[in-house]
Amino acid sequence: MTSPAVRDDVGYVLAGKYPAKAHAAKVAAYLKNKHHNVDGVIYLEGQKTRMLEDNDEPQPFRQRRYFFYLSGCALPDCYLTYNIHTNRLTLFIPPIDPDSVIWAGLPLSPSEALNLYDVDDVLPSTEVNAFLNSKTESSTSHPTIWAIQNQVSDSITFLSFDQKDFTAVKEAIDECRVVKDAYEIALTRKANAISTLAHTAVLKAVKHAHNERELEAVFLERCIANGCREQAYHSIVASGTNAATLHYQKNYEDMEGRDNLLLDAGGEFRCYAADITRTFPIKGKFSKESRQIYDIVLRMQEVCTEMLRDGVLWDDVHAKAHKVAIEGLLDIGILKGDKEETFEKKTSVAFFPHGLGHYLGMDTHDTGGHPNYEDKDTMFRYLRVRGKLPAGSIITVEPGIYFCRFIIEPYLKDPVHSKHIDNEVLDRYWDVGGVRIEDNILITETGYENLTTAVKDVDEMEKIINS
Repeated sequence: MTSPAVRDDVGYVLAGKYPAKAHAAKVAAYLKNKHHNVDGVIYLEGQKTRMLEDNDEPQPFRQRRYFFYLSGCALPDCYLTYNIHTNRLTLFIPPIDPDSVIWAGLPLSPSEALNLYDVDDVLPSTEVNAFLNSKTESSTSHPTIWAIQNQVSDSITFLSFDQKDFTAVKEAIDECRVVKDAYEIALTRKANAISTLAHTAVLKAVKHAHNERELEAVFLERCIANGCREQAYHSIVASGTNAATLHYQKNYEDMEGRDNLLLDAGGEFRCYAADITRTFPIKGKFSKESRQIYDIVLRMQEVCTEMLRDGVLWDDVHAKAHKVAIEGLLDIGILKGDKEETFEKKTSVAFFPHGLGHYLGMDTHDTGGHPNYEDKDTMFRYLRVRGKLPAGSIITVEPGIYFCRFIIEPYLKDPVHSKHIDNEVLDRYWDVGGVRIEDNILITETGYENLTTAVKDVDEMEKIINS
């Protein structure tokens, strides 16, 4: 059973400031736990305004996540310092450039920024070097500057600091981002709510659409109209056999004569991502083969989700997904033979080649998962999270079964695997393409909370499509 969730009112939580100082203190505590005599200053830079090549227009802006985590500031060309000893967080923002005001209007003023962000001081970015080299910031006996390699501008100097560390703070932020606070959970919940509106709109439109791009447009419109101006990642709008490609990107093929649509899409709300996948029948009714595969994948997700709680080993949950997939594929005849041997030989990887899920936060594939892409075990090579899940983490649960000839055909030629696959039965399923179902799950002390409310019940989906 899922644990009863304490649901903070999202609007109330988000009416406050992003907890930048709490994040800075959390990062400093991580550093102190890993290193001796930690003091000095954490220094981070936001993303710069960059121009398109051979053009006078700026590139689309995406704030550096390390900077945002300690500032809550999504403006370009900013800097921050956090004095570990004094617990003082200072934000540096661009000063007024008279030449740009005519085009872009007045920038945020220091007083406005101080009111908007959870920081102690706001200064113009022209004062960064003077501030860093002041006696106040470098007053400890052996001051250290903590920064990120290749994220320090050439114009910045650390002359007053005896020691410089360009690796530890990145690791610290990566690890601290795994466990979310109430504000981050509210942001993720909001991103999910808006993305659910967009997923529902696609369900309503799919029966009358002719091309994948029409449905991508529907999804984007609903996200933008409801507050997700940016997307967490490039949407996957895969019809028919295109769904056998895990990260299909074209999104422009005609859908005539195709059975299903796999929609993997999520909006981004204030730098926090939703990541939701649904698979549904284009004409409003699953074929027999598609429904069989859908039911197996839904069962995989349900069983695995019920395993979730603080301290569960994610590797075990992923292995369970394969076991459920094997049972389902044996039942419909695609697989044959002994289920334990099939699992041991990892034949199910032919149909479920990716990991069960990943951490979710400011990045879709968020930090702190410690994957091992060199793992010789094909069942676990692409598992993006290894180890135990802590309470407060948010993870995706996204099992899938796919019919990709490029992946499956080598298994059919390998006697170790071919004896477990019934070719004649398999031939009936190629047109299914692929089925994936993905929810965003908050891990709690005693269970979990599913932050995703997009419809996945077959009867409900088909009712919406045919309405």
